[in-house]
Amino acid sequence: MGDIRQSLLPRDVLSAAKELLYHLDIYFCNLVQSGRQPPQVDAKTLELIEEFILHTPKDRSTPARRMSALQELQLLEIMCSCFQEQSRDAVRQLMFSALFNLQGNQADESRMSLLGKLVSMSIAVGRVPILECAATWLQRTHRVYCVRLAQVLVDDYCCMVPGSVPTLHNIHSASPRFCCQFITAVTTLYDLTSEELTPPPELLQMIVSWIQDDPRLVLITFLNSPLSSSQPISSLDLTPLGGLMRWCIKAPLAYRKDKKQVLTKGSSESEAEAGPLFSALHLSVLQVFMLLPSILNEKGLFGRLALLQLDSLATLTSDLSRLLDQADKHTHTSAADTHVLSQMALDRLAQALQVAMASGALLCSREDLRAICSRLPHNNLLQLVLSGPVMYYNNIHTPPLAYSPHAAAAAHSPITTHPTMSTLPTHRTHTPHTPLPAHPPAHPQYPTQSFITMPFPFRSSH
Repeated sequence: MGDIRQSLLPRDVLSAAKELLYHLDIYFCNLVQSGRQPPQVDAKTLELIEEFILHTPKDRSTPARRMSALQELQLLEIMCSCFQEQSRDAVRQLMFSALFNLQGNQADESRMSLLGKLVSMSIAVGRVPILECAATWLQRTHRVYCVRLAQVLVDDYCCMVPGSVPTLHNIHSASPRFCCQFITAVTTLYDLTSEELTPPPELLQMIVSWIQDDPRLVLITFLNSPLSSSQPISSLDLTPLGGLMRWCIKAPLAYRKDKKQVLTKGSSESEAEAGPLFSALHLSVLQVFMLLPSILNEKGLFGRLALLQLDSLATLTSDLSRLLDQADKHTHTSAADTHVLSQMALDRLAQALQVAMASGALLCSREDLRAICSRLPHNNLLQLVLSGPVMYYNNIHTPPLAYSPHAAAAAHSPITTHPTMSTLPTHRTHTPHTPLPAHPPAHPQYPTQSFITMPFPFRSSH
């Protein structure tokens, strides 16, 4: 690939990028056919991509080549066609990773900019192969860059262009894998810690409708991941369940903490819109948890794989404790309203914890739960969950990660043998009882009475 550089230099920026994409397609086809596992892209090919597609100069003395807005749009159309016409998924995935896998250099900003525009256009024109490649990219890339891509898509379809939400809504049928990764990314992005990090109502309603229509949608990445594969460090979670739980639990308090949003009636406009949506989302998340036991048993992972991590729950309870403290200090909300919202958040936490533990998504002991919930105020349902019975899993000989070894040892300690009973002494032989004297005759003044035989009428209680 390195020998074509001289032929690309005289061309204009669009023509050079188009020519390079043509040669890349041939190069990656040959690389896949070679059978080398995993296929290795050489450094010179990556340098050509950075110079002629990402327009990062090879050396500082060379001026950067720039595209006009029209040329950039034409390049995106060429890339869409290139991925659409390539029939082999392995070739498409290899080309996408060569173009957009982060290299830790100055070209990464150009990569992220071009990636956001390409994925946004692919959503608009329905280029499924690119969405499938983007789903893989979201699964393998550091979460910081994943949330940047998610932010671009939310801005494009939920904020900047009115009426474009239905276009984004269609990705759940076009590419469920990408849709699942997109939900995971946006739940990581919007953690409800500020007004800016609160999901737009359009996005919230869209996610609720997706999960209501197909609860298994949020499990697609998990279902399609090989059992032997391990998640890259700092990548997105395997499922969006943790992020969706965080939304539902924090929402009653997070949507009321900003005094500027409060209306004269005592409730915020955003709360009025989002309240029923978060309630529906909470129910859908619990229903997804209920699907897990059969799936985990089928994969042989029940009691071995935790889809919810204890450290993430510790962060959630810490955030919830802070929100509860802030709610108590708000003077614009009545104490009764604050109490109702606080108890709603704690009820949702208790429900999610109980169902997650029962379904095998959360592997921990009750002692662990009591430790991370120790700073939370009293709640009847949460107290019931924290004081519930110890959870046992199918494989009792190998306690799962985060399962308390002390509880396991106590639960399976050997039973001590009973002491040997000494031989009982022989009882002496009893003499036969003397016969009892006959009863005196019945009292003559009280004649014998027969049972009442008069029929008793049934009276209906109604």
